[in-house]
Amino acid sequence: MKSTDHPAQGATPAPLADYLCFAVYSTNLAFGKAYKPILDELGLTYPQYIAIIALWEQDNQTVSGLGEKLFLESNTLTPMLKKLEAMGYVQRRRDPEDERQVRVSLTASGRKLREKSLKAADLTDATGLGHDEFMKLQKAIVNLRANLIRSLDTE
Repeated sequence: MKSTDHPAQGATPAPLADYLCFAVYSTNLAFGKAYKPILDELGLTYPQYIAIIALWEQDNQTVSGLGEKLFLESNTLTPMLKKLEAMGYVQRRRDPEDERQVRVSLTASGRKLREKSLKAADLTDATGLGHDEFMKLQKAIVNLRANLIRSLDTE
């Protein structure tokens, strides 16, 4: 059976399960459910968690740079960062070299979350994939995302 995201003109629509977009969407929902106990323990939402991970990777980023990395618009990212700041995990400040830019960095509490999350957040076993298969799938999904973004840039 062929996976599709756009049935041929006049053809009988394919079952929902055959759509790649639905497979990705429903897998994202399953990841959300798998992460829920971990996130509940940390007191974070999934978008807050990935923002914290991005800051563990590279602290003191501009809000715009962080938004690009997370594929989030500023109208979504800014309220989330304000909430993380109120929780004591990040601080936001104007960049002294360019007042138009806001920089976000982790606080000591934000850095401590890493130790707590690393103990709980390994869902590799839950995927049922071996290491090589896991890495191959992750790279394929990143490639798919890049291709989709690139296709939007050419429109």
